[in-house]
Amino acid sequence: MKIKAPTIFRTYIKTTLLVCTIILQASCQHEKHKTTEKTDYTQMVYPLLDTENSRWFFFSSACRPFGMVNLSPDTEVDGAWGSGYRYKVDTIRGFSHIHAWQLSGLSVMPLALDKLSEKDVFDNYYSPFDHDRESVSPGHHQLHLDRYDIGVELTSTKRVGFHKYTFETKEPAILFNLNGQLGPSEIIDGTIRQVSPRVLEGELVNAPTFRRPKPTSVFFRIELDTDIKDFSFSDNHGKCLLKLPSGSRDVKMKVAISYTSTENAKFNLNHELTHWNFEKVVQESKEEWNSYLSRIKVEGGTHGQQRRFYTDLWHALQGRRIINDANGYYPDNTGKHFQIKRLPISEEGLPLFNHYNSDSFWGAQWTISTLWQLVYPEVAEEFVNSLLQYYRDGGLVPRGPSGGNYTYVMTGASSTPFIVGAYQKGIRGFNAEEAYGALKKNHMPGGIMTRAGYEHQSEIGGGLEDYIAQGFVPYPTPGGSRRNGLHQNGASLTLEYAYQDWCLAQFAKALGKTEDEAYFMERSENYRNVFDTETNWIRPKDKNGKWREPYDHYELNAGFIEANGAQGTWFVPHDLSGLANLMGGKGAAVAKLNQQFEEASKLGFTSGTSHSQELHPEYSRIPINYGNQPSIQTAFVFHHLGRPDLTQYWAREVVENVYEGLSTSRGYNGDEDQGLMGALAVLMKMGLFQMTGGNEANAVYQVSSPTFDRIEIELNEDYYEGQKFVIETKNNSEENRYIRAATLNGQELPILNLTHTQVVSGGQLNLEMYSGTASDTPEKTRSGQGKK
Repeated sequence: MKIKAPTIFRTYIKTTLLVCTIILQASCQHEKHKTTEKTDYTQMVYPLLDTENSRWFFFSSACRPFGMVNLSPDTEVDGAWGSGYRYKVDTIRGFSHIHAWQLSGLSVMPLALDKLSEKDVFDNYYSPFDHDRESVSPGHHQLHLDRYDIGVELTSTKRVGFHKYTFETKEPAILFNLNGQLGPSEIIDGTIRQVSPRVLEGELVNAPTFRRPKPTSVFFRIELDTDIKDFSFSDNHGKCLLKLPSGSRDVKMKVAISYTSTENAKFNLNHELTHWNFEKVVQESKEEWNSYLSRIKVEGGTHGQQRRFYTDLWHALQGRRIINDANGYYPDNTGKHFQIKRLPISEEGLPLFNHYNSDSFWGAQWTISTLWQLVYPEVAEEFVNSLLQYYRDGGLVPRGPSGGNYTYVMTGASSTPFIVGAYQKGIRGFNAEEAYGALKKNHMPGGIMTRAGYEHQSEIGGGLEDYIAQGFVPYPTPGGSRRNGLHQNGASLTLEYAYQDWCLAQFAKALGKTEDEAYFMERSENYRNVFDTETNWIRPKDKNGKWREPYDHYELNAGFIEANGAQGTWFVPHDLSGLANLMGGKGAAVAKLNQQFEEASKLGFTSGTSHSQELHPEYSRIPINYGNQPSIQTAFVFHHLGRPDLTQYWAREVVENVYEGLSTSRGYNGDEDQGLMGALAVLMKMGLFQMTGGNEANAVYQVSSPTFDRIEIELNEDYYEGQKFVIETKNNSEENRYIRAATLNGQELPILNLTHTQVVSGGQLNLEMYSGTASDTPEKTRSGQGKK
């Protein structure tokens, strides 16, 4: 027994350990699966949102975040508006590689020649398609050309489009369209040449437009995985027909582009895509998109609300596109003569930052500035460096460059809040003194403020000298005409300049430039000079200082840029208390704005599309418009006037009426504008906003009513100390939209504001939500805990 007992005991121990080991391994495997299982956020995105109302650069499918290539099918090709991929148009006119601000290029179309007459090859080659045989997700597009029985799949790297065709014909071919109208540009001077049995090279030119005054060349290199049987060019049609060997079924094609040379197009291809594994590129694209989309994780709400959130976020990460090659070469068209230059490079010969083409930063202070600088600071830093590169090349920081050149799109110095906001939030990977000097130049005579929208040949339409001398920009602008640019709306210009001057004053203060700070702070008060105490509205003045007569504050574009006086009056983000005092106090201002929201709610808070305005003229007279930038801050004005409860109420109303739903027929109810409205929707659904664009020292976020139960923001450790910032709500619902109590890291948050430092240090914000009941007290209402 003395011998047996230990043996039995040892056997028991071994058996017990074995069982425990098996259980532990199973548990670990379960935990590993649980923690490593990743959500595919690309499947949450609905790329077809609002595509019945597409603008040339709105729709995306086979592209990467901010990619030079934005490869997708085109169903309409005439003009910048109503072109590109339009969901209700059932005919494919080609697959083009550039859908950018004022740029397009290289449209291709696979064909089955046995299903075309000879005369139709160059003129009537379009094909119908069926959405039932179509699949679209970020980084991938698949459809079927019914006329030819050809399957088409598209994906891309940053600078290379990747095509996969499945032919069911004995006469497969590919048509390259090198001339003619393609979206916003007329394509001219297209050439193409065969350099080997499977390789083509060429170039084409985007002719000048009213907005982009200089031509822009696009160079390309094409490689196929099969030999070219025949190659011919039709001078009359500006098209090239490439015939493939009879019976070729599965054909892949790479198309690399460059704005500098065919040599650099070849470099881009060799640098980014050396293999022919199509599925691998699709997967890599998905992974890249997921790396961006996953930085904000939401829980709660409906599945549809979550899908719409990630669709909005997806839109906030594109539209504005890279123009430099992978080796850093880029087009500089800012001077009298076109030049090819190179960005600063690393020891490996790669650019230290990318250079960009984009629409205006007009309204960016409430949208992409806030979102990027919090969640994607590396993107914000790249854009700051790109804007400063334009300054080094051409002497001005642009407000919306195209093709390496200024377009003078929109008005003011809209890049100022973007750059100042980045600096104030600790994004410092640029020369601050250089940036300040560049921005100050823009705010003085000869700078970009002197020019109205698209004012290329003169410096009159901006009215800056009048603004400095008289304290306001007259309407109409003296000497102004369409020849001197668009958007010469004096009241709006005065308000924009005043806010942007305040932003520059904050930069001057941060850099210890006290005289400049005082000067620009004084200019920031100029908004007072266009406030009419008799009508209680911002009101245009003429050059003699006389108020506009008669004055209808609902008249569109009468002294206000893409807005009316009711919308424009609230564009004083830097001094809302001062504006309220002019209106008779905060109570009077709150009542006035609340009435505007009540009226706007009857029209769904947007002026709609131009078509809806034609059918219903009352939409153009809407008091608050969340379909365009000028008044998208207004729901958060209440917060600054002591009524954050009204911000909580109206912000949720706007989100639910304007930025919810998954439909091809609506989405942004106006113009998404290259990520601006997508970013706004994301911020409003997270319950975070920055009235000043974060341009004050230790920038402040206003906290409002989130859509979701939990929001987790992954912080970039290269820029911020914290790992993540979490917002959690309790009792959140459509009815429970008011904040009863808030704590930050367990400590009471008496005022619903957070500093940037508090957020990026990481932590957790807890919000207790409720519906607003009869137990509300005036004290609760004033502190934002009451009801509407």
